Amino acid sequence: MSEQPRRPRKPYRRPQKDPVRLLAFEALRAVDERDAYANLVLPPLLRKAREKEGPEKFDARDAALATELVYGTLRRQGTYDAIIADCVDRPLREVDPPVLDVLSLGVHQLLGTRIPSHAAVSASVELARVVLGDGRAKFVNAVLRKVARDDLDGWLERVAPPYDEDPEDHLAVVHSHPRWVVSALWDSLGGGRAGIEELLAADNERPEVTLVARPGRATPEELLGEEAAVPGRWSPYAVRLSEGGEPGAVEAVREGRAGVQDEGSQLVALALANAPLDGPDRRWLDGCAGPGGKAALLGALAAERGAFLLASEKQPHRAGLVARALDGNPGPYQVIAADGTRPAWRPGSFDRVLVDVPCTGLGALRRRPEARWRRRPEDLEGFAPLQRGLLRGALEAVRVGGVVAYATCSPHLAETRAVVADVLKQHPGTELLDARPLLPGVPGLGEGPDVQLWPHLHGTDAMYLALVRRTS
Repeated sequence: MSEQPRRPRKPYRRPQKDPVRLLAFEALRAVDERDAYANLVLPPLLRKAREKEGPEKFDARDAALATELVYGTLRRQGTYDAIIADCVDRPLREVDPPVLDVLSLGVHQLLGTRIPSHAAVSASVELARVVLGDGRAKFVNAVLRKVARDDLDGWLERVAPPYDEDPEDHLAVVHSHPRWVVSALWDSLGGGRAGIEELLAADNERPEVTLVARPGRATPEELLGEEAAVPGRWSPYAVRLSEGGEPGAVEAVREGRAGVQDEGSQLVALALANAPLDGPDRRWLDGCAGPGGKAALLGALAAERGAFLLASEKQPHRAGLVARALDGNPGPYQVIAADGTRPAWRPGSFDRVLVDVPCTGLGALRRRPEARWRRRPEDLEGFAPLQRGLLRGALEAVRVGGVVAYATCSPHLAETRAVVADVLKQHPGTELLDARPLLPGVPGLGEGPDVQLWPHLHGTDAMYLALVRRTS
């Protein structure tokens, strides 16, 4: 019997490195392994890529694609996990995290971008060969080819439970939020399907970059001279950069005369600055000043009136960020590292006090999409004593006739109205002020007297604000 001729073996081909997808993978690994935030990890990675020479040097289109891959994958992680789970033969927890990151990047390219399917699969398999090896690249190839058989709507119909059977789980899968977050946001909105769908969808949109022109140091007109700049919606000091606008390219931002600050954050500072007072208006306090955005705006507003601002931040490294934000402020100010629950000042020392308290951050999920997967319901119990302690400290710091602003970047009722109601019960010499007139022109502020802003209604983070006057 004659021997069958052997089929010639294919020559080994080295995997092709794709700098954009390698960078996106590196950013996702940092988010997963180090609990890093993408908005802190990605800029230095992009900066380093831009500084390289040769084929790995990034241009603006490379940076935009890498940014979309990272943020898009993180925002839709819950949806993509449900789809991947339907395409593998083991529980998702048994898939190695680096493999899952490559798969998620691939699924986002297939279902969340306009990249052609064959290119999305091919690029993802090449990435897998580079970072995982040939064996696991075959697994990635098999899974992504299954995913490519349908579009996002088709997959959602398959993996999301029907709305009529389980509304919260349906919304959690379709809009990529943990079920408990869906429930909490729904409670805060007050019911109705349309509102919660719009809010969850807004959480998955890329937020605009908003600048603040710090009064006395820069003007909105100066910022509007920049390319891709348009006026803010609500704050007289706000300027928005349309897609592609780079804050670091703005001279006033580089010089500290302007900064990056969400319009909701600006509105909170402005409401406190414009709240009616009984008596003098000479001493202001920012009791939770880090990292310094509101302090810088308050400092500029205080300077215009000849008032002094004390900016206090418990963590020394964050106090350093506050000092940097306030550097060059034209009026008198001081930055200290101090605990607002154990004041370093005498009671009744201030006319206006802001406490923007630490919270779950559920109001800023557009900017920190990974936060939705890290937070747990039990985190609320950890924040509750601190939030109440800071508000109590603020009420002790303000003089009779003065005003306290309690703010938080979370719409969760346990972090907003529940905190204010509990603390005011213990401080009978206080009254809630109607904050709505202090946000002129802003629609949809509800019945008051407090204010809850929303991404889908106002284009801001979901900032909460309550204004309290001390009456005795």
